[in-house]
Amino acid sequence: MKKFRKVLDGLTTSSPGGGTMGSPSCGSAAGTPTTAPTPKEIDVQETLVSENFQLCKTVRHGFPYQPTALAFDPVQKILAIGSRSGGVRILGRPGVDCFCQHESGAAVLQLQFLINEGALVTACADDTLHLWNLRQRRPAILHSLKFNRERITFCHLPFQSKWLYVGTERGNTHIVNIESFILSGYVIMWNKAIELSTKTHPGPVVHLSDSPKDEGKLLIGFESGTIVQWDLRAKKADFRIYYDEAIHSVSWHHEGKQFMCSHSDGSLTLWNLRNTSKPVQVTFPHGKIQKDGRKESCKPILKVDYKTTRNSEPFVIFSGGLSYDKAGRRPTLTIMHGKAITVLEMDYPIVEFMTLCETPYNNEVQDPFAVVVLLEKDLIVVDLTQSNFPVFENPYPMDIHESPVTCTAYFADCPPDIIPVLYSIGAKHKKTGYSQKEWPVSGGMWTLGSHTYPEIIITGHADGSIKFWDGSAITLQMLYKLKTSKVFEKPKPSEGRAAELVDEDPFAVQMVSWCPQSRIFCVVGISAHIILYRFSKYDANTQIVSLEVRLQCESEDVISPSENENNPCFSEPHSGSHSPQPHHQHPASPGGGTPEGVKDSALCLKVKDRVARVPPGYQAELVIQLPWMDGEPPQQISSLDINSAYGLLAFGNCNGLAVVDYLQKTILLCMSTLDLYGAADPYQRLTRSPRRNRQSTSEFCMRGLSNFYSDSKKRIRTSYQSLTELSDNQQSVDMERSKSPTSVHYPTSLHNDPRVLPEPVASLRASHCSPVFYLLDNVKGPGRKLSLPTDLKTDLDHVNGHCTSPTSQPCSAGKPRIPMGPEGPRLARRGPGRPPFRKAQSAACMEISLPVSHTEESRENSFSRSRSSSVSSIDRDTKEAITTLQFGESYGRKSDALPTPCLWVGTSLGVILVIPMSIPTDQDERMEEPVTIGPSGAVLMLKGSVLRFGFLDCMGALIQSPYEVWRDLNAPEDPDRPRKRKLVHYSPSSSQDTCGEGHLAIVCSERQAKVFLMPSQSCLFVHNITESSFVLRADVVSVCNSVCLACFCANGHVMTLSLPSLRPLMDVSYLPLTDMRIARTFCFTNGGQALYLSSPTEIQRITYSQEMYDNLQEMLGELFTPIETPEAQNRGFLKGFFGGNAHTFDREELFGEAAAGKASRSLAQHIPGQAGVEGMKVAASGAVGELARARIALDERGQRLGELEERTALMMTSAETFSKHAHELMLKCKDKKWYQF
Repeated sequence: MKKFRKVLDGLTTSSPGGGTMGSPSCGSAAGTPTTAPTPKEIDVQETLVSENFQLCKTVRHGFPYQPTALAFDPVQKILAIGSRSGGVRILGRPGVDCFCQHESGAAVLQLQFLINEGALVTACADDTLHLWNLRQRRPAILHSLKFNRERITFCHLPFQSKWLYVGTERGNTHIVNIESFILSGYVIMWNKAIELSTKTHPGPVVHLSDSPKDEGKLLIGFESGTIVQWDLRAKKADFRIYYDEAIHSVSWHHEGKQFMCSHSDGSLTLWNLRNTSKPVQVTFPHGKIQKDGRKESCKPILKVDYKTTRNSEPFVIFSGGLSYDKAGRRPTLTIMHGKAITVLEMDYPIVEFMTLCETPYNNEVQDPFAVVVLLEKDLIVVDLTQSNFPVFENPYPMDIHESPVTCTAYFADCPPDIIPVLYSIGAKHKKTGYSQKEWPVSGGMWTLGSHTYPEIIITGHADGSIKFWDGSAITLQMLYKLKTSKVFEKPKPSEGRAAELVDEDPFAVQMVSWCPQSRIFCVVGISAHIILYRFSKYDANTQIVSLEVRLQCESEDVISPSENENNPCFSEPHSGSHSPQPHHQHPASPGGGTPEGVKDSALCLKVKDRVARVPPGYQAELVIQLPWMDGEPPQQISSLDINSAYGLLAFGNCNGLAVVDYLQKTILLCMSTLDLYGAADPYQRLTRSPRRNRQSTSEFCMRGLSNFYSDSKKRIRTSYQSLTELSDNQQSVDMERSKSPTSVHYPTSLHNDPRVLPEPVASLRASHCSPVFYLLDNVKGPGRKLSLPTDLKTDLDHVNGHCTSPTSQPCSAGKPRIPMGPEGPRLARRGPGRPPFRKAQSAACMEISLPVSHTEESRENSFSRSRSSSVSSIDRDTKEAITTLQFGESYGRKSDALPTPCLWVGTSLGVILVIPMSIPTDQDERMEEPVTIGPSGAVLMLKGSVLRFGFLDCMGALIQSPYEVWRDLNAPEDPDRPRKRKLVHYSPSSSQDTCGEGHLAIVCSERQAKVFLMPSQSCLFVHNITESSFVLRADVVSVCNSVCLACFCANGHVMTLSLPSLRPLMDVSYLPLTDMRIARTFCFTNGGQALYLSSPTEIQRITYSQEMYDNLQEMLGELFTPIETPEAQNRGFLKGFFGGNAHTFDREELFGEAAAGKASRSLAQHIPGQAGVEGMKVAASGAVGELARARIALDERGQRLGELEERTALMMTSAETFSKHAHELMLKCKDKKWYQF
């Protein structure tokens, strides 16, 4: 019978059952697509080749995560921020945004610009100095210097100097030549800097600066409170200051006669060089005198800046110094201007601040105009020119993390009119009160490239907010913000069960679905709710319609494998199984709810039921909620799709599927996954006794998302376990083919082998009640989900290579694991007892990069999972979840002659259901007549949980889902032009007639991709994407006027496959180790682009298109622009004569090898930069900037030549005059005798 069915389908594959209906065969080995002749020849000319693909990073948006250092170039006007992970962000004018990463990953301690030289020095925590070349669009390291015996604590580079002072933890000061990056033999040892009589070590060097009065004097500040001014020429100390309190920073007066220090006791001391025995002034800015006459104890002042002005009193700006007794006060920046003291409270702790001045010279009046304040999670710039000190409006997208990002979506092919519309609506809600002056960080140069198109990025957040961003031309600008929490009443703890539901993040966004053409927007929340929004340019009085959908099953079933997995038994479903019950009865929905269930139901959130005035923008129209049933919470929604042409919304979870008509506000379908199969169930299902005890509902309280981004140093305890377990038992192998793809296979042969099952795994299996928060997100469409165990992994940045399945579902009750009997393992289908927001194993994350050794035969036959994904992974309990949904014109049955509206359903067991629908076409009938859905369509199968659907016509062109053209329902009525629904259907190309009717369906799962020919349901191509890992994200995308399948795997590989032949085009190991954040937020889009959340505060965009890679240099901004260095002010004769001999100081003569000798080789190691051709040949990447610089140099040279010519002419005139006078004198004295003189 099996052979006869194959003949009818026209399939002859190498593997058994390769294309039969309901067959999960894997075709051939991984990496080899399998083809088969079909009744209808498909002639698709594939144009994509491997040369069309190239993977690289493009740009990073957002606030640098965990910043540590700050620097500013006052001439180039660019800003640099270092981070704890070794990253450096360089910012200029909007569009000039560059990210650099140290390969070591060591934290950046300090940054020093070579002012107006196009270079940057970074000092890292691994005691290495790096010199970055900024005269190219992608900066590169030219030199590195690794200190071996001493730790770097402070660096100072004087303006227009090529010698860098480096202070160390031992108290020594070394000097580095910036040009060669070689250590000078000149060293200031700590024991020579202090007096010989001093018995204690002065501590690490915390400050280095040259005197504004004399560059030959170096001020050295030690942590213990010792300050030394070192005469570099005489190699001795001019004076030494010993102070009782530890020093944190030092700042000079521009005249070089005074300097100010900040101390650990919250005090500021002012010192005069004339008398260094005691400070001129000691102040405690925030320390008040208590009743007993003593000063309040204050916190340390971490930094102070002492800046002078021409027309007013000097500025003293410092951070910290508050009194200890004022608990709960926020971090402050204090600005003292004369007698006025202004305290600016910050939202986050201050990491560093820098005062921006008009001049780069430290011996001139500074005239500060702004203060850049780097906070732990924000960057602000304060305007010092106004008395109220307003802040500048930040042009960079630094507030992505305003609330933790929980999901992302990326649209690179949106209509061009949507961006101006969203911007005009969002501009009305912008904050006011900013400084009217121009943003001071205005360096670099950026122009709009020629390869730009409208791009929109959507981020969902933990507080329920949605942000729309304009991502065109590799920039990011905020367009519009939507708050979903406004739809609901505020949760009140006093309202019965609602007390259990009150959570810090009850509105957290789980996934989004957006139709840019119809502007319909759908949001799935963590509280098992869906909100449907429509866009309008007008405000309106609306009342939100609320629907309840009960997707709780009343029975528990056990899946057992059929005797022949390739020929499943299509048995009738057991009579004990019931469909989930909808709240509203409809002819298309099965059965009615029981009175007991109605009595014991509650909603997680309460929708505002009153008529309210809503502003223009996205306005809520419908809210769908899953209620609690019988004391159990609803399962989280795992998949969603919406179609504006059909007016339908479909969603599913691990209990079943529901379809809602949002035009008529009715529930069309609410069925369990089991009932969707009908007679075509590919599995045998056995009833199971109901649970005896239900867990307390208090255990099901939702868990917040905020600790997902906490700075806690918790780590996941992971177990090392083979990714692909093998078994010699044929029963186990057959079992693996038919069991749930969200479980980990424990072969019987491994249970009694302690060497194979390490102790941590055993403990994980035994204690299976560790709380875990699950978050499933949907990125640009349905069907890409990932469970997030945040209780076990609060700090996502330290997860090294651990990931879970994107389809795992928390569907099991807290029961002991089913023992494995000698008859082999059994899979249990669980009921609704699993809380949706927590409860999972501590093995929810596991190593995904372990080596796997197995034979080719085992690759073919084994259907084992590659990871542990949830409680079901260890308890062997799982339910068949709906993992992806997509509406479209297709064929529900083999006998269909014409395409009809269908819903494609993918499940976690690798089953694909095609559900046909009957939708009235007339607009009036559509609002009155019911939509008919018949869940009796095709059943297809493949290996792994289904992630993505895509449709091509028989010529290989992408078939988009039909949509409704946007119309504003709140616009004023026009009697001449009545508003009617205008639907757009993407019909297959006209040339399809040559190959008959039908289309191609692309299905991608965690392990496999298949191409089916519809309506015959013949499997044309099969490709095993991965054996040792699993696919996290998959999308059918447009690249280079063609289409391909793009996949991102848990092992960090990014790959593309041609369509429809599934030929591998690119396979790049992009991320050696992946983490949960990347897996949750990674998404592809058209044009060869993708993005992911690289840190809790940053979005990283990448491209996998060779065309965009070639044009990337044009799209990036120039960091360095040729600017003439401002001339120093004329000091005047008296100041130059009495102000010291600063201008006669020659560092080269003092620090060079000839005078100072060579440094010890063991002290530091020089490492040449690995910038390659791009780093060494500056002119290649910055030709325009170099030409302009050369032009300026030529102009300067011409000007100098002109001046020289004038001087030469004057000298010639003077010489002629002198010659004339000499000749006259000679004639006068020619005839005189010697005695006549």
